[in-house]
Amino acid sequence: MFSPAVDIAVICAVALVAVAAVAALGYRLSRSQRDLGSDTERAAYAALHTATLASRHLRAGLTASGAGKAGRHLRTLLGCDTLVLADAAAVLAWEGSLPDVPDSRTRLLAASRTVLESGRTRVFRGASLRSLGFDDDDGGRQLLVCPLQVNRKTVGTLAVFAPAVSAGLVRAANDVAGWVAAQMELAELDTSRTLLMEAEVRALRAQISPHFIYNSLNAIASYITTDPVRARELVVEFADFTRYTFRRSGNFTTVAEELQAIDRYLLLERARFGDRLKISLQIGQEVLGTVIPFLSLQPLVENSVRHGLEAADGEGHITITATDAGAMAVITVEDNGVGMDPEYLQAVLAGHAEGDHVGLRNVDVRLRQVYGEDHGLVIDTAPGAGTLITMRIPKSQPGHRT
Repeated sequence: MFSPAVDIAVICAVALVAVAAVAALGYRLSRSQRDLGSDTERAAYAALHTATLASRHLRAGLTASGAGKAGRHLRTLLGCDTLVLADAAAVLAWEGSLPDVPDSRTRLLAASRTVLESGRTRVFRGASLRSLGFDDDDGGRQLLVCPLQVNRKTVGTLAVFAPAVSAGLVRAANDVAGWVAAQMELAELDTSRTLLMEAEVRALRAQISPHFIYNSLNAIASYITTDPVRARELVVEFADFTRYTFRRSGNFTTVAEELQAIDRYLLLERARFGDRLKISLQIGQEVLGTVIPFLSLQPLVENSVRHGLEAADGEGHITITATDAGAMAVITVEDNGVGMDPEYLQAVLAGHAEGDHVGLRNVDVRLRQVYGEDHGLVIDTAPGAGTLITMRIPKSQPGHRT
């Protein structure tokens, strides 16, 4: 057994270790806090972090669901009792407690509509608050309503209940309202881009369909009497390709799906060209699942067939490659056709020249819309030298789904 003196020594040693551990932990915490900078810098970081959390829920615009989730972060940002978001038709969401009066949301909407009509921030206190049916003795709260202005039009309001509406709170609430409106403008811009992409795809379909349908049906008709089995197969391929081309849902597809559509397209074109048309595929399996804009590869292949090979003599060779290049999938379409004048090509891509290369410009525009100016088509060509078209697509696209 240990003696009392030894027991006391052990207890003292354990206590010293515990004190040292607590001191070390406190040192690490205080050092961690110092690493974040001054009090002002830490406050700025906290505000930015809270705004980032709110922005996630406003990416689809001011919806009831998004307003409800963003509201608590916006309330934290302003440090107010209650925060309310409304559009022109209804109170979408509130965070905190509303005044204990009948139809409080209807009364809030009435306050919101006065700001919607004027487009100016307004403070309701005293008689103006009572005119809405709110008791200004209800916790001593006052109401501040700020406009949400998108493209110079007031489309909603941000309202705040606080014990007293100070000049500082008015400035802060207006700044937050301006930030919310900016998120709504970004959401509208995303919607506009989507609508523009859909319009570009419709224009591309209108350009592809008459030529393709006419040639395909002629090719099928030529086999009806000589090879009815082949004609039947071509009809099936034609149906599958047109079903894919004219589908109504989704602005994106995968490399694999687009290649399947190209395979059907080339089967129909080989029915016309026969052995003159040679196809080579070099496809990396790891890029098959890469998401790409719908109908972004097929027009490039069609350009090679229509403008590169139809006017050329002898065999026409088309090589399609898709390779893994780190964060990018690099896809190329190359032909040995007649090529084109580079200056004319630049005019076509810039929209300054009329011609039959609508598909190239269409794809180039959509790639730049989706991925940025650095991701347009890269085209190497010259008269009599064939054409090589390259596109670089990011493999990771969290915001784009098929």
